[in-house]
Amino acid sequence: MLKGRCHCGAITYEMPSEVVHNALCHCSDCRRHSGPPMVGWAMVPAERVTISGAPAIYASSEHGRRHFCGRCGTGLFYVNEQMLPGMIDVQTGTLDTPDALPPQAHIQVAERVGWMEEAHRLPSFERYPTG
Repeated sequence: MLKGRCHCGAITYEMPSEVVHNALCHCSDCRRHSGPPMVGWAMVPAERVTISGAPAIYASSEHGRRHFCGRCGTGLFYVNEQMLPGMIDVQTGTLDTPDALPPQAHIQVAERVGWMEEAHRLPSFERYPTG
């Protein structure tokens, strides 16, 4: 089992390491809700995820529900019973060990921020650059 939490620790969860799919989503809804240009999601059957704490829920579309920590604002889960009955998407960036679940695909690339296609070519720094 994998464990994760929000930034402040008010909400924790456990989920299996075997997932239906694990992808980096580039849709504008994910981007606007969470802030970064893409969001990692792992889909699992909802009954396999144990959540401690009570996430706040935002109706981001007619059927989509985004769950987040009402205290620190961390986005955690996405549920859409109309489109994905019985499933929950977990934001993989909130895992204690995100390296344990590498993404398998990019999705919703029709909405990808243009410069993200080449972002891997940018200079990299171990920490915040100085000077």
